[in-house]
This record gives sequence, C-alpha cells and structure tokens, in this order.
Amino acid sequence: MIGQMIAESLQISLRYAEMLAVGIEGSDFGRLAAVEGRMVDSNHPAWVYGHLSLYSPRILTDLGIDSTPIEAPATWHDLFSASSRCQDDPQGTLYPPKELLVDQLLRGYRMVQTVLAATPDAAFQVENQNERMRSRFTTVGAMHNFYTGGHFMIHMGQISAWRRMMGLGSAM
Repeated sequence: MIGQMIAESLQISLRYAEMLAVGIEGSDFGRLAAVEGRMVDSNHPAWVYGHLSLYSPRILTDLGIDSTPIEAPATWHDLFSASSRCQDDPQGTLYPPKELLVDQLLRGYRMVQTVLAATPDAAFQVENQNERMRSRFTTVGAMHNFYTGGHFMIHMGQISAWRRMMGLGSAM
C-alpha cells in the first residue's frame, strides 16, 4: 500500500515532466534563460532531466532491485550530481541531447513506479541506510517518497520558471 501511494504520486510527476518538455527546442534545452538580455543563473532542462535521472537507479538499488537497465552513463555523474553547476551550453556540446535526457528520466522513473507499486510495506519501513540522508529521512519509504515527489517536483518547478523566462509560457 505504501509503494502504491508513492507510485500514484510519481505518476503525476512523470506527466508533468512530459508536458514541460513539449515545445522546447533541442537547441535550447541546455541554455540558461535570459531575461531582457541578462542571463539568469538557474537550472535549465538539460541539467534537471539529467540530474533527476541519477536518482531512479538509487531508488531501485535501495529496494534490492537491479538498476542496470536504467543506469545513466558514468559521465553523467559528474555532469549532473547535486554538487555540479548548471552551465550554459550554446553549442550543444556539453550536455546530452534533449531526446536522450527525457527518455532516460522517463524510462527510469517508469521502472521505479512499477517496482514501488509491487513492493511490500515492510521494505519502506526499514531504517534508511543512507547515512547522509538519515537525519532527514529515517526510513527508506520517507526518503523515496521525497525523491519521487518533493525533490522531483522542486526541479520540475525550475523548468516551469525557465519556460516562462524563455517566453514559452505554461506547459499546462
């Protein structure tokens, strides 16, 4: 039941991620927004989709599931880690293409959604083994609820704001 609840919430996040990508040109996906000629230091879609793609394998691994099918390329870890800096990519050479980034995110989280829905409640109630995150999320369920909900939607909100700065308007 816990996994099903998290999976249902994740479904909304995934639909939003799909909608936000619509109408963004591949050549703009890795561009910092500019407002009245001034660059805005914020996360662009390429960084957000790549960053979030690093979390779906973690969720599966924590639940004892082989994450190999959805692992991001090794080079993505430095490019998209939480400590990396989102950079403007006017030539489109720093970040992977839009299609690859969107596909990686959607494939990974769809697999997570399926696994979550089938995971017994007891798996979510165990102590969080991630020492760095344990002070915030004492159980595996609490942490993955955040990764698929709050964390995911925080970054989708960044794309929503980026779209407006780029003159694309709402994705809804």
